[in-house]
Amino acid sequence: MSETNAEGHGHRHQVDEADPATVRKAVAGAAIGNGVEWFDYAVYAYLTTQIGLNFFPEFSPTARSIFVFAGIAIPFVLRPLGGIILGPLGDRYGRRQVLAVTIVLMAGATFLIGLLPSFTVIGLAAPILLLTFRLVQGFSTGGEYGGAATFIAEYAPSRRRGFFGSFLEFGTLAGTVLGAILATAVQLGLSEEALNSWGWRIPFLVAGPLGLVGFYLRSKLEDTPAFRAAEQEHTTTSAPFREVVRNVRPQILHLVGFVMLLNVANYTLLTYMPSYLTDTIDIDETESLFVLIGVMLIMMVVITPIGRLSDRIGRKPLLLGSAISTLVLAVPAFWLISLKSWLPVTIGIAILGLQLVMMLGVIGSALPAMFPTRNRYGGFSIGYATSTAAFGGTAPLINESLIAATGNTYIPAFYLMLSAAVAIYPLITMPETARLDISHPTRIPGTDTYVPDREPALAGGDGRATS
Repeated sequence: MSETNAEGHGHRHQVDEADPATVRKAVAGAAIGNGVEWFDYAVYAYLTTQIGLNFFPEFSPTARSIFVFAGIAIPFVLRPLGGIILGPLGDRYGRRQVLAVTIVLMAGATFLIGLLPSFTVIGLAAPILLLTFRLVQGFSTGGEYGGAATFIAEYAPSRRRGFFGSFLEFGTLAGTVLGAILATAVQLGLSEEALNSWGWRIPFLVAGPLGLVGFYLRSKLEDTPAFRAAEQEHTTTSAPFREVVRNVRPQILHLVGFVMLLNVANYTLLTYMPSYLTDTIDIDETESLFVLIGVMLIMMVVITPIGRLSDRIGRKPLLLGSAISTLVLAVPAFWLISLKSWLPVTIGIAILGLQLVMMLGVIGSALPAMFPTRNRYGGFSIGYATSTAAFGGTAPLINESLIAATGNTYIPAFYLMLSAAVAIYPLITMPETARLDISHPTRIPGTDTYVPDREPALAGGDGRATS
């Protein structure tokens, strides 16, 4: 139980920690949504050839590949809109209700892609419907990640927030591995004709039952202790978007700066790398799939120890270590991959995976702690969705287009280095929030700054945060 008295802010704050069994259920319910999101990305990325043949059959192989990757990039245009609408709603009405909506939209759209007729059956309507369902996914995921991270962070005890927060990205890796394994299974188990005509649909259809499981888990939970305490104290927001813009704009800009590296690394390794290895480097498709799955399984093993380590030494050392090592080792890693032999390729991808997992194990606890409870879901979702839209989902398309234009296969390494250079300053200047109580409704963790706990007209003030 934590207790804080915010002098001059008109309330005494008290939050009971959830029991361990409830915390575990909350973590599972939140993480499965992230798993569904990345399951879709993995299936789409590992079956790009089949998607291209079914929805863009009249284009050249290079143009077809660019159009398929545009199907990843374009939906990210709606991510900020999803963050702007769904995130603030989570601050007003509760985290659980919004998260129930996002998982249904994500899983439902993926499932429906598996039912879509091909271009040869319904013509131009096929790629239009494919893009429509991808746009629904883009909108819903704009509110998914921020809500899931907030849900775990607000349920987890302060001393173990890093450990429990790491399970959010464990869900990312689990969803990616499951999608990759299913895609590999249909590729190896079916004839080329069967795979291209109907077999590619099977992994997409699996998203349906996954989404139902996630919805069931989330519907059985109460909202977070921090949000329920804020409701009881009447410190939840009635104008969530306006407040986010007014109260936590600096935190949002800070987040966008260093999440650029996370997103470029995430989508380069987990989404773009399968195509890069087979189409650009000309490595055997089966060999590349097994190498990538093996590296991701290793990442799953080490991610929770990294989260636990961040509870002991802090979030910043691990995040900075990832950024600096990316700046130094990105080119050597891609040089090893360019050798095409399985051992150097595995080492090169493992280097990229280690740099990424050092971030993945920490961000689930570090990012929510940048915001007060009152504006956490909205601030986090808007900042994260904006950064992801600008730098994450576009990474495969940017890499593929620049390689096609220049012939330089080191483009992904240079993009990673640029992202790391941008991220270092925000990481240095961010406050350390490990082991801090983040449950206060209006105090920005790690600072002496409070956001207003009521509308300026009601409070009789100018609405600015005080410190």
